[in-house]
Amino acid sequence: MSAAAFAGDPRFGAVIALLGQYFDGLHHSDTQRLRAVFHPRAIYATASDGVLLHRTMEEYFPVVDQRPSPASRNEERADRILAIEFAGPVTGFARVACAIGPKRFTDLLTLVFLDGRWQIIAKIFHSEPVDAPSVG
Repeated sequence: MSAAAFAGDPRFGAVIALLGQYFDGLHHSDTQRLRAVFHPRAIYATASDGVLLHRTMEEYFPVVDQRPSPASRNEERADRILAIEFAGPVTGFARVACAIGPKRFTDLLTLVFLDGRWQIIAKIFHSEPVDAPSVG
């Protein structure tokens, strides 16, 4: 998509704002912020360790609540939006990267536009040690 199309499509601005809230929620371990960006029935999954880890949001949020936030540990933020794509007016995708503690994450976020706003309906991610060679 051309830069002109990007600038003229309000979906990009809305998704970029959503991703900003997502990154802030992760950095501050703030489940209030994360609840605002995830659809309540969203899924969280990875197979980074060779075994499927699948959680609902009600299983995921307590994990976030229990971990010390990267902000409280004065961790430098490494948030990056790598790609945003749309499959239609109410379906999108974002590939993002961040780091939390000793791990670097690549998140594949599937988005839906419901109730007048973009929401994350699925978070599928890969994690690896921060000192591992980058694959993506």
